[in-house]
Amino acid sequence: MLWVAAASALAVVAAARCRGGVPAAASPDRGVLFRPEAAFWRTPAPKVFRAGFETSKGRFVIEVRRDWAPRGADRFFNLVRAGFFDDSRFFRVVPDFIAQFGIPGDPAVSRAWQDRTFPDDPEREKNLRGTVAFAMKGPDDRRTQVYINLRDNPRNDGQGFAILGRVIEGMDVVDSLYSGYGETSGGGMRAGRQQRLLEEGNAYLDREYPRLDRILRAAIVP
Repeated sequence: MLWVAAASALAVVAAARCRGGVPAAASPDRGVLFRPEAAFWRTPAPKVFRAGFETSKGRFVIEVRRDWAPRGADRFFNLVRAGFFDDSRFFRVVPDFIAQFGIPGDPAVSRAWQDRTFPDDPEREKNLRGTVAFAMKGPDDRRTQVYINLRDNPRNDGQGFAILGRVIEGMDVVDSLYSGYGETSGGGMRAGRQQRLLEEGNAYLDREYPRLDRILRAAIVP
C-alpha cells in the first residue's frame, strides 16, 4: 500500500501549495528579500486575498481588494508571501490614530529596499477604522511601511494614502498593541526620526523600546 501513502502525501503537499487558489509560501526563499529586482516581486496579487498576522498579542487578518489599490495590493501580497514582515515590530502605535509597521528587523533587508519606491494608486476608499494603507512621504514614494487606522481618520483622506484593504478579524488585537511610546519609537516617514530603525533594526528597538509588540509571522491565508 505504499502507493496509497505516496498519493496521500502528494495531496497534502498540493493542498499546502495552493489554498483558495492562492499560492502558499510555507517556506519562503528568504534570499529573495535581498533581491528586490527579482521576478518574484512582479507577481500580481489575486483580486481578493487575506493575510494573517501572528503577533505577540494574538492574531489578526487583513483582507485586501486589488481593485481598491492595484499597485499597493501587489506590493503587499509579495511582501507577505516573502516573509518580509516576519520578526519585525509595530514601531509606531499612536492611540486613536494608527498602528504602523513595515521596517524589517534585519537592517541588511532595509538597505536593499530603501530606494524601492512604487507609483501611487488613486484614492478610492476612506481612512475608516480598520482600513490599511502604505505610508509615504509624498507622491510615488511608497515603499514597505504600512499603517492600520485605529479610528476613522478623515485627516488622512485626500493626501494620497490609497486604502488597499481592512482588518476583518482581530481588530481587538490591533487595538491592544502597546502604544506607550507613541511617536518617540520611530514616528512616521515624514518626521525624519527613523534612521536608527533602518540602520539597526530590531537590535535598536528591542534595546531602547522593549515593550513594542512584534509580528511573529505573516502569511497568505485562505
